[in-house]
Amino acid sequence: MQNLPAPPLGWIQDAFPYAVDTLQRTILFWDVMRQRGNIYLSHLRRGQPPVLVFEYEGVLSGTELERPVNYSLIRILDRRSPKHPDRRRQAAPPAAAVDRRDPGRDRRHKPLVAEKAPRATSRPIVIIDPRAGHGPGIGGSKQDSQIGMALDAGHPVYFMIFKTRPVPGQTLEDVRNAQVRFVEEVRRRHPEAPKPAVVGNCQGGWAAALVGAERPELIGPMVFNGSPLSYWGGVEGANPMRYLGGLLGGVWFNSFLSDLGNGIFDGANLVANFENLNPANTLWSKSYNLYAKIDTEVERYLTFEKWWGGFFLMTGQEIHTIVDGLFVGNKLERGEFELAPGKRIDLKANNQPVVVFASFGDNITPPQQAFNWIVRAYGSAGEIRRRRQVIVVHTHEDIGHLGIFVSAKIARRDHKEIIASFTMLDYLPPGLYEMIIEDDPERADEYQVRFVEKTTEDLLAIDDRPEEEMAFYGVKRVSELNDALYRFTLAPWVRAASSESSAEILRQLHPLRVQRWLFSDLNPWLIPVNMWASIIRNDNRQPAAETNVYRRMEKRVAESIENGLNFYRDMRDSFWEQLFRTIYENPWIKALHPAPAVDPGASARRVEALRRQDADDLRQAMGKGGFREAAVRIILALLLADFEQQRTGYVMAGRLTRTNQRTRDISPGELQDLVRVQARILQTDTDEAIAALPRLLPTAKERREALALLQKGVGMLGREPNPQEKVAVAKIEAALSA
Repeated sequence: MQNLPAPPLGWIQDAFPYAVDTLQRTILFWDVMRQRGNIYLSHLRRGQPPVLVFEYEGVLSGTELERPVNYSLIRILDRRSPKHPDRRRQAAPPAAAVDRRDPGRDRRHKPLVAEKAPRATSRPIVIIDPRAGHGPGIGGSKQDSQIGMALDAGHPVYFMIFKTRPVPGQTLEDVRNAQVRFVEEVRRRHPEAPKPAVVGNCQGGWAAALVGAERPELIGPMVFNGSPLSYWGGVEGANPMRYLGGLLGGVWFNSFLSDLGNGIFDGANLVANFENLNPANTLWSKSYNLYAKIDTEVERYLTFEKWWGGFFLMTGQEIHTIVDGLFVGNKLERGEFELAPGKRIDLKANNQPVVVFASFGDNITPPQQAFNWIVRAYGSAGEIRRRRQVIVVHTHEDIGHLGIFVSAKIARRDHKEIIASFTMLDYLPPGLYEMIIEDDPERADEYQVRFVEKTTEDLLAIDDRPEEEMAFYGVKRVSELNDALYRFTLAPWVRAASSESSAEILRQLHPLRVQRWLFSDLNPWLIPVNMWASIIRNDNRQPAAETNVYRRMEKRVAESIENGLNFYRDMRDSFWEQLFRTIYENPWIKALHPAPAVDPGASARRVEALRRQDADDLRQAMGKGGFREAAVRIILALLLADFEQQRTGYVMAGRLTRTNQRTRDISPGELQDLVRVQARILQTDTDEAIAALPRLLPTAKERREALALLQKGVGMLGREPNPQEKVAVAKIEAALSA
């Protein structure tokens, strides 16, 4: 091996320190496993409260609603970490503890409309954590987290939590209605503030989407972080998790597990699916990383395991609706998903700005599953613009699924800048954008944010071939048949044989629970481990040097084991995919349920007719209005010239509107409406929109004032205008000087 000391002297000298270090690390490792088990049991005894490091107070309990659910709404009180993460303060501090600055502000960025308003006008942010086997709190499990960034920016922060067990008979519709009620309560508490921003993590993203589609008038900007709204999406040779439903025969298996649980589905099964996805990390890397860094890694490991080992339950109705409708059926993106009979969920009903954050390093919700619904629901960026909608996609190159919500680095960069952009999103011209965050070359740990216009073809470019999803229509049909067959044959017998006692026994014997209570103080054989670990920690720790030949050999062996497990994973995933294709691309399965026939021509003609009508209406509006409409159109013509929106440009635009006596009194709501209409006019026909400016400014005085506003805007750029901006300025000057 390279760079290893020549035997025998170096190897002999390093042997004893390594042997002592190995023995001590082994004892300390198993003592951490014991601590993990104790934390798991202690967390259970306290009812598995959210793993938040922030103090909070209860606002509204879902158990008090007409259709009770196990959800509750809490308000985060401040940034200070309590002595115990689960302890709640009894009395709330004054609002100033949270509302420190104006809405949409952070230390560097001002909103488009700056107004010296009371702190009560800060936009509230509501966070929905995933309920996918784990408990709530991952969005605030660290100081540098989504919650921490929101509090730093001066926003009141609310969080939706849930208890371990669902309310008997609870349905997904009940949960959605409760979440709508929670947002109503937030809106009631902040009547002078902009509408609440709703942030959904993973499955919390599609939960947020259901709220937005049901009550779009209630919410403001929405953020879907790593959220699988298009579960069939993915790339061949990767993303094997989407094949599991088909290989198991569909939703019937979840029905079977729910019946074994006496009507309750054990979330530990979902956690086990996540762990099986990456056997190298589950079986080796996570534990070896702790073992190798036993002196520095314990706190981080135990903090994460407290959340990862909190297994939560669902009703059989909930998991059946989720798997059948959202995953196997993939009905949400097509507008076919129903929570109540005959009432379909239409994602296009939400007309508020949406930010979709995904990572190419995420093997649970790859970007295709996060983005494809945009293409399927709207068809084109032109349709997004026609509907006056703003959709922003944001990607990361390599962060994993959990890192999107857990990583402090991601929180300090991506989530911080997304939150800082909330106000700008309300004024962004309708369309599809990519949010790009780049390091500020002049300021350390600061960033420059811009929004670049995209097309739906750009989103499809990250997918290999959309037609490969056609096989999933067969999965959908096979799932329906298998589930019906199970319900009429085995289900009555399984339910008759199940009871609450048998269900609880099965839950406690789940391997993920067994490994926790077995390695805890319930096991008397671990008592000596605790004693020996205490002795080692009390100034008797003797770690081997990193240069120790055996430590370096150990790392190479660990890498070999990880590589071997990764090779096994790749071979397994390839086998799964080939088996899936063999089954569901079989002509007999295709005949059982062929993909629905779609007439793209008819759809295109319908959309084109709507687009033409919209364009005609906007052309008629080009000559209507006065100085306010003209000023906003001029500013937007400058900002939209290069199809790239700088956040600093919108700060400039806000200052510019305040420098003119005619525009300084425009309210935020009026300005939002003006921006959306004038942006659509410019998007329809820029030259014609600029040529129509004299009709809005009939007097020479108004035109001179508008030209002065334009020159002031050019000066505020702080740089030489680019070629596209120079062309726009020249056209405006020519139109108003004629």
